[in-house]
Amino acid sequence: MPESHSEQTSIQNSGFFRRLAAIFYDSLLLFLAVLPLASLPVVMLAGGSDNPFIQSPLFSLYIYCIGFLFFGWFWTHGGQTLGMRSWKVKVIQQNGEALAWKNAVSRYLAATLSWILLGAGFIWILFDKENLALHDRLSKTRLVRYHS
Repeated sequence: MPESHSEQTSIQNSGFFRRLAAIFYDSLLLFLAVLPLASLPVVMLAGGSDNPFIQSPLFSLYIYCIGFLFFGWFWTHGGQTLGMRSWKVKVIQQNGEALAWKNAVSRYLAATLSWILLGAGFIWILFDKENLALHDRLSKTRLVRYHS
């Protein structure tokens, strides 16, 4: 359910350093989640790291999809990853509504662009009057602070 107008105006977009801290936490968690899942093809397809699948673009796509499922599930189930929860930030649509899977896809693809640009999409926050990253703008989402 959308938030009321008074709740929306009191919402503060998250700043650069809070986002950076949440990204750091989530990177550790994602690594721990990806490691066993990335090991499955290595174990199932004998040959270890010499296996052609491990060296193919399909393996990279497989890892990329695991990352999407990690973030997408959290974003669509409460709007927060564990790192975001630790730093009291939440992702919502620009209109204040929770993210649906289509919003999660859009945000993940746009965030990928931010990373491909060597983090420039995140640095954008420092110069944006609303503290929005490039991928926030492209996906019509925003990361907000909340107080509990």
